[in-house]
Amino acid sequence: MAIILEFIALFFIAIYSYLEAFVKLFIPAKKKSVSGDIVLITGSGHGIGRLVALEFAKLQSIVVLWDINKEGVEETADLCSKLGAKAYAYVVDCSKKNDIYTAADKVKSQVGDVDILINNAGVVFGVEFLNLKDDQIEKTFEVNILAHFWTTKSFLPAMMRKNRGHIATVASVCGHIGLTYLVDYCASKFGAVGFHECMTAELAALGKDGIKTSCLCPVFVNTGFVQKPSTRLWPVLKPEDVSRSFVDGILTNKKMIFVPSYVKNYLVLEKFLPQRVIERINKMQDVKFSTDFRSASKTK
Repeated sequence: MAIILEFIALFFIAIYSYLEAFVKLFIPAKKKSVSGDIVLITGSGHGIGRLVALEFAKLQSIVVLWDINKEGVEETADLCSKLGAKAYAYVVDCSKKNDIYTAADKVKSQVGDVDILINNAGVVFGVEFLNLKDDQIEKTFEVNILAHFWTTKSFLPAMMRKNRGHIATVASVCGHIGLTYLVDYCASKFGAVGFHECMTAELAALGKDGIKTSCLCPVFVNTGFVQKPSTRLWPVLKPEDVSRSFVDGILTNKKMIFVPSYVKNYLVLEKFLPQRVIERINKMQDVKFSTDFRSASKTK
């Protein structure tokens, strides 16, 4: 009898959720204030990381910037300072656990407890699987997913004590579907999506409803990280548009942020399509790109 009542309750929760989502189509979601919040962004020396830092600087957050590129991260800090925000730049190699832990201790002592953690750093090599070198595979997983564990372990305890904070993960649509010549990258981004979903569930189970989570999943972004991206069915996105969508999603506590938003419809449809149809769609996509190996070991 109890299980029947639970299913009835589940039905009404589903109806309420759909109605709520419908209403939100017409009423913009309220954005939270992040003025004075300490926001740490990995991989903020250029690209999406830099643009996200600038968005938070405009909101008068205190931005903590990590990147392996000293010149790039210091330039980002200067740009944030010109917007009136306090900015702290650290040279950190996110492929090295000890570098992360050391930098995290410095941040906590020099700046304070991080309120919003944005795991953005990433690498991509774009090589046929059998041509991938072992160290490239290791680097991909060290930066694209293992670093998320080390940063979160460093900054989550303070969030737990306050029951307040936000953990944002930069993944990719490649964390939901597989693409050729990106076996290591897609596998690492599947891990990033899984990290986000499991962390979300665990925080809920622990009753830490004040700690929010978000996950960014864009299609190809023209950041220079991947050269000359093209696809027949999906747009190639401007990093400015992606960064704004990401920050808006964080400010409204959105769990999964797809850019463009209609990608999620394809992902749902894919679950029901025959394999032959999926293979045909992949051919129709005709995804093409080349990798800038000069930046392959840098962050986004």
